[in-house]
Amino acid sequence: MSKDFIEEYKEFLSECKTERECVSEIVRMAENAGFRDVMKCDSLKAGDKVYSVKMKKAVALFTIGTSGIENGMNILGAHIDSPRLDVKQNPVYEKDFLVYLNTHYYGGIKKYQWVTIPLAIHGVVCRKDGSVVDIRIGEDEGDPVFCISDILPHLAQKQMKESAAEFIPGESLDLVIGSGIPRRKGDDKDDEEKKKEKASAKKAVMALIKEKYGIEESDFGSAELEIVPAGRARDLGLDRSLILAYGQDDRSCAYASVRALLEGGCGARTSCCICVDKEEIGSVGATGMGSHFFENAVAEVVARLPEGFSELSLRRCLANSSMLSSDVNAAFDPMNADLFDRANASFLGGGIVFNKYTGSRGKSGASDANPEFIARLRNILDAAGVRYQMAELGKVDQGGGGTIAFEAAKYGMNVLDAGVSVLSMHAPWEITSREDIMQAFGAYKAFLSLD
Repeated sequence: MSKDFIEEYKEFLSECKTERECVSEIVRMAENAGFRDVMKCDSLKAGDKVYSVKMKKAVALFTIGTSGIENGMNILGAHIDSPRLDVKQNPVYEKDFLVYLNTHYYGGIKKYQWVTIPLAIHGVVCRKDGSVVDIRIGEDEGDPVFCISDILPHLAQKQMKESAAEFIPGESLDLVIGSGIPRRKGDDKDDEEKKKEKASAKKAVMALIKEKYGIEESDFGSAELEIVPAGRARDLGLDRSLILAYGQDDRSCAYASVRALLEGGCGARTSCCICVDKEEIGSVGATGMGSHFFENAVAEVVARLPEGFSELSLRRCLANSSMLSSDVNAAFDPMNADLFDRANASFLGGGIVFNKYTGSRGKSGASDANPEFIARLRNILDAAGVRYQMAELGKVDQGGGGTIAFEAAKYGMNVLDAGVSVLSMHAPWEITSREDIMQAFGAYKAFLSLD
């Protein structure tokens, strides 16, 4: 079971590098497990399984419990967006015989980590006639890949004196997507010929794009294209104890949460798993946890139950719910040990990580879990033989981070951050432990059984 689960997890990471790809695969998995679109259901009863999707980038799954919905739900909440580069609306340009794709980075990245590595393009282009073209270039063996160039060390004296935050400007993170052939120096050409020649490489690239995808340059204005590391998830280490992959923050927790719900049965309380977008930029937008998507999805469920809908029933349901904010934590890094309080750090292979509070420095922006709730979880996980560790993100004054927990806590429910340790978090390639993935899966299953 463990080996199969990990191989399926790696396949998920390899195939699902955008929010849309994640939602599509999660819906496929859910429908195979007997889930239906809640909007296609007239009524619901105990044991029914339904899902709700928002803009193809957020999804909520529900297994209806036997007790009244006002008693609350057990919720697993994760996010499926990851740091990356997004393609701008007017992106294609040529500069001195090289053709570039202009980008805008998304989420907290170290910009220098994204240069000189193979990159792929994933996403959609929406035409004015309503048709949608799926784009995925750089993943198949025969595909070309893309790259952001960098200065050779021989000429990098000025660059090497600048800070890491400055020596790769955000506006320099543009993808090389083609090239032309410069004219020989001394060629005698008039201004009109030079002008035509200057844009010839871009025209050739756009002609290729139009031929293969039927896309005009203006169609980039209604596109959603993401630049991600090219390549598949791999085992890391001679003992294969670790996993190297893009997007493990937070798709490690999202995948384990979804699988826990799909493989769980009908309990007293309704089980829910929500996977949202935009966490890496503040949980904003229509598909982020800060939107009304989750509340609206729960309302659709409540409206189809025998008790019927009322605003009070919805509010009681949310306030009486319990949630694990399934999000990752920074793994202790022996090469940078001075950044961590070792006694309160999480270690690769140590099991699922509980963060009582997140936030930064003086707990700014934190969701601080109630100790009574943590005690209940400790009890059930000990009984289930699940390994867990209590930790913080790093030393108090070093920085910090947040999750979707504070958004769920607004409803008055119990919320605790619980996820997988990640080394090299937010890098193009992140490291997790196979053991931790399995322990997180076990913890999520045990949590969903809470009465």
